[in-house]
Amino acid sequence: MKQAKLKRGYRNIEDVESDPLSGMANLFDVAMVFAVALMVAVVMRMQIAEVFTQEDFTMVKNPGQENMQIIVKEGDEIHRYKANGEAGSGKGRRVGVAYQLEDGKIVYVPE
Repeated sequence: MKQAKLKRGYRNIEDVESDPLSGMANLFDVAMVFAVALMVAVVMRMQIAEVFTQEDFTMVKNPGQENMQIIVKEGDEIHRYKANGEAGSGKGRRVGVAYQLEDGKIVYVPE
């Protein structure tokens, strides 16, 4: 008769064979690895990896549309501004000029 190796913590072979949850630990590990990989894939797909860096940034979602949002990260705080569909009005002053280069980049030049 073959003698089976016992898993650590079990006293005899009957304990190993009668434990229905012995394989669940490996399934939990696989599920955790899958969940982390899925979260990384979603972050990379949405192109919001900048949120997790220490740098400040401003991002415009859906520019020119009714559901446009401006997301600003300053330090540890993230602010989200939503467009309400109204045109802005009021008095102000000119603070600079924006130029669009031939390659499509926009350069802001403060006065």
